[in-house]
Amino acid sequence: MGDFAAAVLVALWCFVVALLGTSVGLILGSIRLPVLLLFSSSPAAGAGANVGISAVAAATAATTHVRRGTVDWKLAAWMAPASIVGAIVGGYASGRLPGDVLLTVIGIVLVYFGVTGLVRRKPSTAAASRHPVRDAAAWGLGIGVLGGLVGLILGTLRVPALVRHLGVPAHRAVGTNLVVGFWLGVAGVLGHLSAGIDWGLFAVGAAASIPGAMIGSRLTGRLSERQLLDAIGVVLVVVGVLTALRGLL
Repeated sequence: MGDFAAAVLVALWCFVVALLGTSVGLILGSIRLPVLLLFSSSPAAGAGANVGISAVAAATAATTHVRRGTVDWKLAAWMAPASIVGAIVGGYASGRLPGDVLLTVIGIVLVYFGVTGLVRRKPSTAAASRHPVRDAAAWGLGIGVLGGLVGLILGTLRVPALVRHLGVPAHRAVGTNLVVGFWLGVAGVLGHLSAGIDWGLFAVGAAASIPGAMIGSRLTGRLSERQLLDAIGVVLVVVGVLTALRGLL
């Protein structure tokens, strides 16, 4: 990244994405990636930088939730390893399945989660899972596979799974998602080392994402559960439409 104007643009975009994403407990790497690819030395190097930036943003935001005690460490301890295994499996199989179809399907699922979350006006009343550890590992594995297939961390699917199917309160769901997302990001960086990472792009994006994630994670605590779920619903619809269009086009 030798061009100063490009570095400023990347920094601003990463700051905004981190601020908006972590304010609802998400990382939104799928929205950050297209801009990074415009300035990366290669698509693979840009994707590697994007995963690394996601890990930094997740770690920064997670520290706020750790201090507040809004992380379910037991679920995170089971979900993170299963997610990493799933991502490895999905990454291995990614060259054998049509990525555009997968992106379209994931986009439709995200829109569905977002719309239904906005329509159901009451805060989450889902009963706690009878087998939370097993279910957390299963969801982590499944979402990890999908993320590995399309090269995304997919916290946008993990949060609804925690809230809807495991009965985790919204604020604990976003805190837990950030911890899991951090470890997935670390695993993703390690997986991209062989293909190369644009370290200059990573440095600029990570430095800008840290203050954005710090501010965004503090905003999360100011939202009621209903407001948080509404905000997540809107983000899911927007990201779902963009993901589906990416797959279709």
